Amino acid sequence: MSISCGRAIQSLNLIVSYDIIVKPPYQLSPVIFSLATSIAEKLGVIKSSSLQYPRAALRKDNQIKTIQSTLAIEGNSLNLEQVTALLENKRVLAPLKDILEVKNAIAVYEQLGLLDPFRLSSFLKAHKQMMQGLVKSAGAFRSGGVGIVKGTKLEHLPPPAARVKPLMKDLFSYLKNASDPLLIKSCVFHYEMEFIHPFADGNGRMGRLWQTVILSHYNQVFAYLPAEQVVKNRQPDYYKALRKADQAGHSTPFIEFMLAAIDEALEQLLEQKQPPLSAEERVIVYKTVSTKPAFTRKQYMGYFRMLSTATASRDLQLAVQKRIVKRKGDKRTAIYSFLK
Repeated sequence: MSISCGRAIQSLNLIVSYDIIVKPPYQLSPVIFSLATSIAEKLGVIKSSSLQYPRAALRKDNQIKTIQSTLAIEGNSLNLEQVTALLENKRVLAPLKDILEVKNAIAVYEQLGLLDPFRLSSFLKAHKQMMQGLVKSAGAFRSGGVGIVKGTKLEHLPPPAARVKPLMKDLFSYLKNASDPLLIKSCVFHYEMEFIHPFADGNGRMGRLWQTVILSHYNQVFAYLPAEQVVKNRQPDYYKALRKADQAGHSTPFIEFMLAAIDEALEQLLEQKQPPLSAEERVIVYKTVSTKPAFTRKQYMGYFRMLSTATASRDLQLAVQKRIVKRKGDKRTAIYSFLK
């Protein structure tokens, strides 16, 4: 038998068997429906303009914003220019602890695509890399009790250490197996992980990191979306949403906050003007998303819906000339396949 995770521990005291998915409590409010719809619409616009695969310069700029923001929330003193310098292997004058935090975060976010959002072992591996040299227990769950104190007030008392591992197993089971939309599950996971507080240190940055990992599995654009910057700019509201969820006994207020932050970050991405992709860049993007060994011009145009037949033909002809793809057949019957 297993006590359900997160809010249910204190407020509902539900008991379920291990063969049943433990679903943390939340409600699909009108605000959640509205924000989820807005996010879906923005993702559609982003896909049609190929912004989910931004140019290298924009990717780098957004990664820097993400790292600087998520660490600033935890009190790191480095600004965007200093994080940029560290990313470029330049020297920075700053507290050694702050420099190490940034270097660790850079290493983790650069390996984002290799992290499995549904595996607890991958989660622990990321924490070890994120907190290496900062805490002795990097990559391991806490072994003692902790409390979240604001001033002289105890804000939150997480579950005892003995409950951390089974609660995290339940949470990952929910993440992997529940039928809830992944967009919603990413917010639920973030909140419940913060409530469980599984580590001695690094819980906040890990909650934000893992939501990004989950969302990147949902849509590639989230690997480059600096939603953490929105959270940093609305930091009092972030903590208020956590408190409201604690008081309510479910994660609904926090889901609403995080969806609003994601929606705002997507809006900002749409406002970041960048030149249209070149023919070669379009072909490389298609190579990234293609799931079949061969494709036709019609299939290529099905992804880049804004292209004319003539432009698509020129794209593919250039790709043949540059030995990105090889062609078999001619004109409308031509079959293309990517060269390794």
